Amino acid sequence: MTKDTIREDSTTYDAIVIGTGISGGWAAKELCENGLKTLVLERGRMVKHIEDYPTMNKDPWDFKHREMGSDESRKNQKVQSRLWNGALTSPVNKHWFVDDIKNPYNEVKEYLWIRGYHVGGRSLMWGRHSYRWSDMDFEANKKDGHGVDWPIRYKDIAPWYDKVEEFIGVSGENLGLSQLPDGKLSPPMELNCVEKDLQKNISEQFDDDRVLTPGRVAHITGDKTHEGRSNCQYRNRCMRGCPYGGYFSSNSSTLPAAERTGNMTLRPNSIAHEIVYDETTGLASGVKLIDAETKEKLFFKASIIFCCASTLGTTSILLQSKSKRFPNGLGNDSGELGHNLMDHHYGVGASAEVDGFDDKYYKGRKPNGFYIPRFRNLNDKTKQKNFIRGYGYQGGASRTNWKRAVSELSFGNELKDELLKPGPWRVGMSGFGECLPYHENKVSLNYDVLDEWGLPTLDMDAEVKENELKMREDMRDQAVAILKSAGYKNVVGHLGKAVQGACIHEMGTARMGHDPKTSVLNKHNQMHTVPNVYVTDGACMTSSACQNPSLTYMAITARAANHAANALKKNKTS
Repeated sequence: MTKDTIREDSTTYDAIVIGTGISGGWAAKELCENGLKTLVLERGRMVKHIEDYPTMNKDPWDFKHREMGSDESRKNQKVQSRLWNGALTSPVNKHWFVDDIKNPYNEVKEYLWIRGYHVGGRSLMWGRHSYRWSDMDFEANKKDGHGVDWPIRYKDIAPWYDKVEEFIGVSGENLGLSQLPDGKLSPPMELNCVEKDLQKNISEQFDDDRVLTPGRVAHITGDKTHEGRSNCQYRNRCMRGCPYGGYFSSNSSTLPAAERTGNMTLRPNSIAHEIVYDETTGLASGVKLIDAETKEKLFFKASIIFCCASTLGTTSILLQSKSKRFPNGLGNDSGELGHNLMDHHYGVGASAEVDGFDDKYYKGRKPNGFYIPRFRNLNDKTKQKNFIRGYGYQGGASRTNWKRAVSELSFGNELKDELLKPGPWRVGMSGFGECLPYHENKVSLNYDVLDEWGLPTLDMDAEVKENELKMREDMRDQAVAILKSAGYKNVVGHLGKAVQGACIHEMGTARMGHDPKTSVLNKHNQMHTVPNVYVTDGACMTSSACQNPSLTYMAITARAANHAANALKKNKTS
């Protein structure tokens, strides 16, 4: 067998799922529970729940340099270490993030592509904030003329939000807000005393729909049971992998559910790079991959294919999937594949010191703070002249600790005694703003720069534009106004540089829409022109809203997987 020989596997599966993260896990669960024999492909290594979380129980003194990384330890993760002052490449979690030397990409414009190649993907490292979209979000493109109209509305996705929230466990409180629909929530994580004070001040000082609430996060609270998982233990070591399954991940939740059916075949170390199009049937016939361990080239056949490899991973595969019928990438008649790349813009907000609570503290390490939902451009009263769409805030309050000693110039008993006392209270908040779907924000294949598998890399060509930059000024100014209105001291606003990808909420590039001439996918997440191929990760998004998108990915995936399963069953019996 020559190195270019592709070995065809003898099994024909009902479905293939590419990717095991937030979306891939849900696709696997729903397809398998519907009785479909499903092959689940992951390009990275195997990660078993609990067994493969090496730092889950380690304390700072268990690391050579406590939890600090070094230039030497980050030499192969230069991209990942550009975010959050290198926090992603700390010894506690650097093993989850890719080697940038082995996994290159090309920055036409500055772009941070944060990736984790392993079973579970970024579901192990995500921020866990879980907010529904509203009709305001699904209707925005149509109303203001940016992008194309979503082919679905809130009513289409609402029952799937219900299903997802009840299965994964989302804690929070319902508010009755039109811009943030209520959900199937378990009890919220309690705000601490300063967060409650800020909540009270906002309700008293503002009359424009500003409200502070505990963040809605995918952490189990309350009395409901979740098979194989237990309630959040308030360890705040989530990104290391939670041995309790206290927060949702594919590894602790959806993949075990799929495995329990007996219908899942999980194949890690499988680098999918092409979906094969059959000119005779007008459908996709299967997936080509490279085995990362043996270097063998393989072809697996299936009736249905789900693309859940992450926004940019999926789009790279689709762009590489060329044929006589689709010379520019599978299903790319519209020319929109790779375009309309979005992320949220953040790194802007304010912080302050808070007096009056020195006699109060808190118990545990709550892995969550507060959320202030969107309050701009909701109606005529809140309409802004300088920008459209809106933003929300995430934040929290805490007492500073021993780390404040870094700037101390003295040593001795007096200093040590002082460091044993809780420091002053501080509160901070950071905005998460919507990015518009610009056609010129795009990714494309670069065949001059290949990866270690001989596959083309991606050129990133995206930036924030005028609407987002004007929004950012308001995000800073209103954060300052909120903290000042509460009477806090030393209020400082910050307005950092907005870099695409830095929020790790990449979306778009294979958008849904009504018209095959202007979109890639239909209302069921099927390719308009290749209906047995579904795309349900962030690539399918038609706009970005300002809420964290993962809950919507999961709901969209569950909906599409059930549509695919029903369609296959109907086809088999007709």
